[in-house]
Amino acid sequence: MLRWFIFILFYSLLSFYGFQAIKTITKISWIHYVFILVALLVIGNFIFQFTGPSPSRPLTSAKSYAIGFLLAFLVLNLIIVPILFGEDIIRVIIGAYDKFINKETFHLPSRRKFVSQIALGLAAIPFGALLYGMYRGKYNFKVLKYTLHFEDLPDAFDGYRITQISDIHSGSFDNREKVEYAVNLVNEQQSDTILFTGDMVNNEAKEMLPWKDVFGKLKAKDGLFSVLGNHDYGDYVRWNSKEEKSQNLEDLKIIQKDMGFDLLLNESRFLEREGQRLALIGVENWGKGGFKKTGDLKKASADVKKDDFKILMSHDPSHWEEEVIKDAYHYHLTLSGHTHGMQFGIEIPGWIKWSPVKWRYKYWAGVYKEMGQYINVNRGFGYLAFPGRVGIWPEITVIELKKGTPTA
Repeated sequence: MLRWFIFILFYSLLSFYGFQAIKTITKISWIHYVFILVALLVIGNFIFQFTGPSPSRPLTSAKSYAIGFLLAFLVLNLIIVPILFGEDIIRVIIGAYDKFINKETFHLPSRRKFVSQIALGLAAIPFGALLYGMYRGKYNFKVLKYTLHFEDLPDAFDGYRITQISDIHSGSFDNREKVEYAVNLVNEQQSDTILFTGDMVNNEAKEMLPWKDVFGKLKAKDGLFSVLGNHDYGDYVRWNSKEEKSQNLEDLKIIQKDMGFDLLLNESRFLEREGQRLALIGVENWGKGGFKKTGDLKKASADVKKDDFKILMSHDPSHWEEEVIKDAYHYHLTLSGHTHGMQFGIEIPGWIKWSPVKWRYKYWAGVYKEMGQYINVNRGFGYLAFPGRVGIWPEITVIELKKGTPTA
């Protein structure tokens, strides 16, 4: 209860400064009332969603939008506050000078209109970006293509194409047409295999049921393979019993099988061509920093020879950093997801690639190379919590394996 009081107080203070900016710019009273109404609706809906009839239930679309609108409104006011607060300091200094130096009655000078205009103009940029991210950005799918060279790639697999998708988070979807478009886009790549690297749902297997027929249309001639992500285990929602939680995971495994995925649970498969093979290895989730560590690399690779060409599917890229690249086995390519690129950042190819998530994960989006081994961290197919994406768009990765000297 105390936390809610502090939060509401903080929110009210920020909104007060936002209101001051609006009030300074225009004297039209109905605009003032609209701002107040929006402020009340945003905080009221957020409180209702997270303290109402089912506060402990999974993150629904309604809860996600409550988070999204709150975040957008907070960002708007957070940018206004330091500008107007700085002006307030100057106003107080001027008022004090007039009183103690000029011996006049203390009064604060009026706010300057152009200062509020600057504040609102700057605040409108991220505010608009967040709204765009919720409206269009979350379904702004991008196909990212990479060609990776390996000297020891079996000749029969020269030119082999892999499509990777990750972090579907089906419980967040709210537009069937857009999701169908993305699934068709995956199939259009005509890759030899499709690999899914975890987090099919937010929490519960049943979240995937409305989308089962859509993702069931995914096709690749060498098959579809998958691993589990941290959200697939149902660890972030309360269950009535351990048995119910365990059954939820079993239900998800069945759903994946029905859609045509071969779910790898600390095990391996071999893709064969012309008497040669690639080892495809899938571990359960392993993540540092308090995340589930069910993944067992040794067990998953038990049937794989040291000189096999290896592709590892591991949901969390911290696993690659902490265990994989240091392993005695040489894992040529690891495919991960998990970070979402934080669903927010700035990416201009060849110039800048930044997201706050880089402070948490060293390897957070795209292809990296260490100790002669590659990892691709997929930015995610879906979204979670914030119902949008800004600058870090949903990703479908296509990787072509080529025989030859590795690139630097």
